[in-house]
Amino acid sequence: MSLNVLLKQSFQRAARLQATRSMTILSKSSGEEYKKMNYTSRMKNSGRPVSPHVTVYNFPIAAVASITNRVTGCVLSFGALGLGAAELLGGSGSALYIMQFVGSQGMLISAGSKFAISFPIVYHYGGGLRHLMWDQYPEMLTNTDVAKSSYQLFAGSALISGALMFM
Repeated sequence: MSLNVLLKQSFQRAARLQATRSMTILSKSSGEEYKKMNYTSRMKNSGRPVSPHVTVYNFPIAAVASITNRVTGCVLSFGALGLGAAELLGGSGSALYIMQFVGSQGMLISAGSKFAISFPIVYHYGGGLRHLMWDQYPEMLTNTDVAKSSYQLFAGSALISGALMFM
């Protein structure tokens, strides 16, 4: 047998063995209906499960630390924006008045406010120092060292902010 005959036979055999599935032809109306349905309803109609979302996964501590660093950076930016807007819109001394008002609301409110302000500052500053250390000493950038430093960053920030809360 020649090579051409063998190839032709093997292609024909492969075509027969392949699962013959009729092609799904969507009419224009069914195609439009399909587009209106969201992913979850399409999966319910097809009987297939919806893929799990990130809420079912346990994030590693390094990912949580990275997310927290980004969030604290945003909180600091919006806090600065709020204080600046208060000074611009309320006149000179408005930010000081806001801080004095919060401080006069009793120990619980003022201590909680101090912690809410100091934690993002301390955490973001500590996260920046940690990144500078990693830039200078890349050998410290191992999975175990990153996890340890993430726990240390959370604990240190909470302790320092807790101490600042009572000043």
